[in-house]
Amino acid sequence: MPGETLLNQRYELVAQQGSGGMSVIYRALDRSLGRIVAIKILRPNLTKDPAFLAKFQQEARSIAKMAHPNIVTVHDVGSDGATYYIVMEMITGSDLKKLIKQRGALPLDRALDYAIQLCAGLGFAHRSQLVHADVKPQNILINREGVIKVTDFGIAQAYTDTMPQTRSKVVWGSPHYFAPEQARGEKPSPASDVYSIGIVLFEMFTGRLPYVGTSQRELALAHLKAEVPRASEINPDLPAELSRVIFKVMSKRPNDRYQHADQLGQILSQIRDRSRAGALQRASAPQPEAASPGQPAIPASAPALTPPAPAIPSPPAPFFHTDGSINVEATGGYTGPFLPQRQARADGVDIVTIALVLLAFLAVAGLLPVYILWVLPLL
Repeated sequence: MPGETLLNQRYELVAQQGSGGMSVIYRALDRSLGRIVAIKILRPNLTKDPAFLAKFQQEARSIAKMAHPNIVTVHDVGSDGATYYIVMEMITGSDLKKLIKQRGALPLDRALDYAIQLCAGLGFAHRSQLVHADVKPQNILINREGVIKVTDFGIAQAYTDTMPQTRSKVVWGSPHYFAPEQARGEKPSPASDVYSIGIVLFEMFTGRLPYVGTSQRELALAHLKAEVPRASEINPDLPAELSRVIFKVMSKRPNDRYQHADQLGQILSQIRDRSRAGALQRASAPQPEAASPGQPAIPASAPALTPPAPAIPSPPAPFFHTDGSINVEATGGYTGPFLPQRQARADGVDIVTIALVLLAFLAVAGLLPVYILWVLPLL
């Protein structure tokens, strides 16, 4: 590489950041703009093919036109002698592969958030008629704010388009994530990216890959013929609907998957919203009061044991006919405790009257002798 640490008298290579089957990544200083950038330099075995270089530059220019918060921004593409490179924004953080190795299965809400961002970036590319063709956790960067940035667009696609029949270490640098049609050497489509997202989802939610093999051939056959595993069998805490979605996008046939990342992203957003709503409902539900020693706890949902208030009858009036008998129709059939008392009063009135009449009779009878002895002789 001419200059060893300087490309086109502009980009000063500071330190190597990583490497893969197709490129080596450096941290660099853009002297013209005074900013830190990431530079991806293609491996020499790729740059010997003029068809590949033409396709690569075409893809890089298309990617440079994309502006999306979940896609790494491409600033420049160029060459210095036999060295071909891409200049991109520098992401300070880590990649998803390292995070899974450190943490294993990620928490549900966090993994769903990453997956939705991943689908947003790839969905934007699919709408722009671009296929990534090499979706894997190593190409999914996470900055310090937790924002997903998809990188490495164009290289795998350029290689597949110009050398579709080649089976080399370059293409099989990430066989764990390739779609079955890619394993057969067919041209990848947006549905191929969706399959690879499914493998990434499986790994995020279970902490392991769905297929393993001792060689690239074994892995290729697993993608083509092995039974699709259920993520919920490894992680029983995974919601059933999410496990079904992962199973669907890992289907062997492209037509059985979602056809674009946007479709998958919408489904995952709905699952996340329902999951958050359920968690909020559980958190706001009243908790049962602690029982005192020797007493059973009363569930929060138990009804209050309040004795019902006694019913107080309100009978209509009048209660009696003019002759003193009970007006049963007026009382609505009521025979409360006060009616016998009222009747008793009615009966009492009759007895007193009779007594008074009897006394009057006796008084008159007592005066009769006086009348005979004293009044008649005078007459």
